[in-house]
Amino acid sequence: MTPQQIELVKKTWVMVVPIADKAAELFYGRLFELEPSYRAMFKHDMNEQGKKLMKTINIAVEALDDVEPLVPTLKKMGADHAGYGVVDRDYNVVGAALLWTLEQGLGDAFTDEVRNAWAAVYEVLANTMKAGAAEASQAA
Repeated sequence: MTPQQIELVKKTWVMVVPIADKAAELFYGRLFELEPSYRAMFKHDMNEQGKKLMKTINIAVEALDDVEPLVPTLKKMGADHAGYGVVDRDYNVVGAALLWTLEQGLGDAFTDEVRNAWAAVYEVLANTMKAGAAEASQAA
């Protein structure tokens, strides 16, 4: 992630926050469209799940200038998600749903540069979570 990519993600996230509930709804709709089997992983209230997702993304975006303190949390999330049956391939589907959601929510502001910035940020976060899942499986 370059400083410019971080700045683009922060700038565009501010535009998503006011429509966070709709963005979460779009995200999960797209996720289940891309991979209908994922619906079975979510046994709780999807409105609450959407709020958790938006809060998590917000925390990650706020931490982009210094992501190191977030690494242990991301690794634990990765280990937790592995416990729910999430595998490496699933991160690609989630990334695709996230980018699609941002495109819908940001409209013309979702330029190629913005897409690339979000993709770079997501890759770092997803790779850290996958590393946490791998570490947990080796420790087990």
